Amino acid sequence: MDIELKLSETGKNLRSSLIRELLKYASIPGSISFGGGVPDPNTFPRHELAEIAKEVIEKEYAYTLQYNTTEGDDELVKQIAKLLERMYGITGIDRPNILFTTGSQQALDLLARVFLDKDSICIVEFPVYLGAASAFRMMFPQFITIPLQDDGMDVDYLERKLKELDSEGKIKNVKFIYTVPNFHNPAGVTMSLEKRKRLVELAEKYDLLVIEDDPYGMLRFEGEHLPALYKLAGPDRVVLLNTFSKILTPGLRIGMIIGRADIVRKATLAKQAADLCSPSLNQRIAARYLERYDLFEQLKPGIELYKRKKDVMMKALEEEFADIKGVHWVNPQGGLFTWLTLPDGFDTMDMFEIAKEKMIYYIPGQAFTIDDSVSTSMRLSFCLPPEEKIIEGVKRLKAVVVEYGKRKGLIG
Repeated sequence: MDIELKLSETGKNLRSSLIRELLKYASIPGSISFGGGVPDPNTFPRHELAEIAKEVIEKEYAYTLQYNTTEGDDELVKQIAKLLERMYGITGIDRPNILFTTGSQQALDLLARVFLDKDSICIVEFPVYLGAASAFRMMFPQFITIPLQDDGMDVDYLERKLKELDSEGKIKNVKFIYTVPNFHNPAGVTMSLEKRKRLVELAEKYDLLVIEDDPYGMLRFEGEHLPALYKLAGPDRVVLLNTFSKILTPGLRIGMIIGRADIVRKATLAKQAADLCSPSLNQRIAARYLERYDLFEQLKPGIELYKRKKDVMMKALEEEFADIKGVHWVNPQGGLFTWLTLPDGFDTMDMFEIAKEKMIYYIPGQAFTIDDSVSTSMRLSFCLPPEEKIIEGVKRLKAVVVEYGKRKGLIG
């Protein structure tokens, strides 16, 4: 049987994650990886979670070992409502406003199913978070990409694009604007308050929905807290996505959609068809953890760890790359990533072959494009390697860049 003849359009459109493919090399002994955006396991509250897991299995087994509702754990809703008020100043969140998902990736997938089709336009940032692009691409929409600047999305460019679409009668096809405003993945930048306000104004003017993805918002290690788009505009204009993967542990696979009740209900119906429900056990463990521990206090050591690692990487980049004209990197105020851009002529995907030889791994910028276009940039993650490996890894990366530059006649 020729399976290709049996595949749907969606089946034919499936592609492997470039990040997953490239990170296969990262397990080779002696390698150093700046690739995966995975938290440092030393930040996981494993002892506390172990005690809670044992307790809720033994004492709450009728719930934790049973099927759950599609919407998720009511006990976790109570804790999330408190957390949202403390973290964002968001109030009025109740059961109809929250859907728990199997990680944020499922949240993106469900929203794609609910809002997108072949006639749709979705607006995303450039570079774009790969997980979002993958989920949205499954529904075959048209993408419009908005360049990122050091202070977030280029809202002037966005405004011009929206005017064009409006004049062409296509604004009704725009289903949403997707953004990662805090410590962007992959670019590391944070949207300024002025740009947040302007984005909300544009969404109001053109009657558009904004999907605000904020997996890293609690991982701020310098600078001032900025209000969420959801806080600025409310649920009529913004759907907020969040996750425990970066602030508690990714192994629990708990994400969430927070928004207007009718939008959350549509996503709930899509989830019923996808997996019926997310694990009761995981959600109740998280609920009891939030009930007993101050997450903000628990996060402080991890935030300090990430800040130290970030500072080590910034210093190493300055020492190794300052002599190469045209190199630029982002100094993030939080999160897990920086974005390194090399001079014109470099192709970080092509250069990856040399990186493999020197056993230093990064994610080429091409992974974060909609059309697989050549990129001079790369994403570097500082969250996982020890500090001494960050220093050594940046030295290896410099050697990779110099060798590639000489081979291509880009460096004398």
